[in-house]
Amino acid sequence: MRTYLVTGGAGFIGSNYIHYMFEKYGQDIHIINVDDLTYAGNLENLKAIENNEGYTFIKADIRNKDAILEIFQKYEIDRVVHFAAESHVDRSIRNPEVFVSTNVLGTLNLLTAAKTAWEIEDGYKADKRYLQVSTDEVYGSLEEGDTYFYETTPLDPHSPYSASKASADMLVKAYMDTFQFPANITRCSNNYGPYQFPEKLIPLMINNCLKGEKLPVYGDGKNVRDWLYVADHAKAIDMVMEQGRLFEVYNIGGHNEKQNLEIISLILETLQELLPEDDIRKAHINEGLIHYVADRKGHDRRYAIAPDKIKSEIGWEPETCFKDGIRLTIKWYLENSEWMERVTNGDYQSYYKEMYR
Repeated sequence: MRTYLVTGGAGFIGSNYIHYMFEKYGQDIHIINVDDLTYAGNLENLKAIENNEGYTFIKADIRNKDAILEIFQKYEIDRVVHFAAESHVDRSIRNPEVFVSTNVLGTLNLLTAAKTAWEIEDGYKADKRYLQVSTDEVYGSLEEGDTYFYETTPLDPHSPYSASKASADMLVKAYMDTFQFPANITRCSNNYGPYQFPEKLIPLMINNCLKGEKLPVYGDGKNVRDWLYVADHAKAIDMVMEQGRLFEVYNIGGHNEKQNLEIISLILETLQELLPEDDIRKAHINEGLIHYVADRKGHDRRYAIAPDKIKSEIGWEPETCFKDGIRLTIKWYLENSEWMERVTNGDYQSYYKEMYR
């Protein structure tokens, strides 16, 4: 039985990845989910598999070097999939220190623990692999006339968040180059789907629409992002882990470029379609809810990622078109309104008021 160490597995992408892996491999794998359960980590995301014999949850902070070393000493880890990170740009602007300590030092602790556990006299134990899950934001912003981000695009991060992720990527690259450490780096475009914490654009807009609250839009709302359905991302990660060439970077993109205003319009339209005719919320779900706010500092204008390499070498390509994916996503949030209520209670409310007042 192969054992996976998944960091940040109670978060949005991590929990979707864990669900995908158990659906694909069943009882043939053991997943150890290491998560410190900060504001965006929610074990409720994994209720369906929490009693699975092949699942172990450990509450630990990747910044705690001793705790991470202890996990590698206790278990024979075959795969590391590193999701754990502070990831919201707005929060990084207000508190960059947390992003550096978690995303950079936490990654270093994980690399050191894996290297120590896997290293043998003539290299590394057989069939060991580490995957750093990164973001297209490390590339910066595409300027007019640019086409896409490629794996060869120079890193040019513009926020404390993207700078901390780029730093973590460079640490992984250094371990690959210096120690021949068996790793890969993936860089994905914006993910969307079930279990996403509602500080991010899509669940935030869905939640506010349903409550009849304003839809805060930065600047002119014409910033462009490339959207990737989270289940497609989970599949790509698994394929890179098993089929990717060691020491390589793979971009994972959805080929779904949309302006923020396009996203909001589609959410409004889809909610009108999905809500019952007698639902009183339908009356206020319209573009009158849109409220323009001051633009984010250093706000990148456009991201678009080319997944040519992963398609040609591994055979992965996105399967979910955006119109289908957004419909599945909105339907999930409508069917899980209690989940949304629970995660939007407490500290998130004070943060939301501070950020979007």
